[in-house]
Amino acid sequence: MAQMRMGIQSCLAAAAIALVIFVNHAIGAAVTVQSKYSTWMASSIMSRNQGIMTGKGGSSELLQAGITQKAFSALTAQYPGDTETPGFRKYLQDSAASVVPFTLNATYNALSYPMDRLSNGNALLNLYSPADNKTASFRAAADALRRSIDLNRRNPEGGLWYFTYPQWSYLDGMYSLAPFYTQYAIATTPSLSDEKATSALDDMSYQLDLLWNRTRNDTTGLLVHGYDASKTASWADAVTGASPHVWGRSLGWYAMALVDTLELLPESSACEYRDRLLEKWRSLAAALVQAVDGSTRGWWQVMDEPGREGNYIESSGTAMFAYSLLKGSRLGFLSAAAAPTASLVGAQAHEYLTDAFVDRNTNGTLGYNGTVAVCSLNSTATYEYYVGQPINYNSVLGSAAYILASLEVERLGHA
Repeated sequence: MAQMRMGIQSCLAAAAIALVIFVNHAIGAAVTVQSKYSTWMASSIMSRNQGIMTGKGGSSELLQAGITQKAFSALTAQYPGDTETPGFRKYLQDSAASVVPFTLNATYNALSYPMDRLSNGNALLNLYSPADNKTASFRAAADALRRSIDLNRRNPEGGLWYFTYPQWSYLDGMYSLAPFYTQYAIATTPSLSDEKATSALDDMSYQLDLLWNRTRNDTTGLLVHGYDASKTASWADAVTGASPHVWGRSLGWYAMALVDTLELLPESSACEYRDRLLEKWRSLAAALVQAVDGSTRGWWQVMDEPGREGNYIESSGTAMFAYSLLKGSRLGFLSAAAAPTASLVGAQAHEYLTDAFVDRNTNGTLGYNGTVAVCSLNSTATYEYYVGQPINYNSVLGSAAYILASLEVERLGHA
């Protein structure tokens, strides 16, 4: 029944976006130098040598590698027989190998890197093979990353610090934590009823719960950037410790965390974790559909201040929401009534991204514009702060998310 339900929802979703796909073909947007935007953008990322850890790329460099690995993993899985795929697979391996020297020390990982470090864990696990000694370092790095969760500093209620800021937890960290925590538990224990697996999944679910309960606005259904459990930060709400604004990309990370973790959890009535995440995802998906800009079909940088002077549609958060809505619909994580609308909104957002933010360069590569630099709660966390951060051209945090959204549109377009 579950497979039949997913099939019906996929058909409904495909029908819902048929008009968008047709219009794209009619105006020539889907017929380009390369036939698929996903592979074209991936080739462009490779040409810029992005997503390779050097140790010189700042605090987000591990996250840049992790999101690149996520995009290239999805790409090679969806198009295993394409002529470009061996090159993409090699680049994925190179990206994973580049992070190994930086992540083998669990204590250093926990104390010196943001939780973003964990975004590399899934690819490291996937690329490891017991039969191939050359991949042993991938498993060693994955093991060190897993141990670093246990060593990560926590606030008094057990919430993981995102980085070095005392008792501050961010939505951002859940994208890196939840899928890796889950996949590692599944890969290293005989069953999810095993004590170690249960302990890990309990904690994974608890971290998502803490952020949900501390940062969610009951009126809009949207979650603000993070919270300070001590309530001493200048921006902290006196009751919840929550920060004041909904930053698009941080909520995008959280949305992706829910969908990507749900994909890993077994579809079983006995899987309580799945039910908890499904409830959150369905609530958040409905809120995202309501929050989309009616004119552009993208999402605002500061989502609780739509249309305010200085605010703008931001390309990385928009790509993340498009991907999450499309994938969540395809995999049956939304009801049959909600899935077609969510898919349509996701497809329209992707169309807008392609038209407004994808540059076709004279050298045959694609550029990607409109991605804001890292926004931190180690700031005033005011509206002016969020809209005043610089816009980065060709940020892989945006272009890799665009690949993921493109893959979903391409899948539905060929359904």
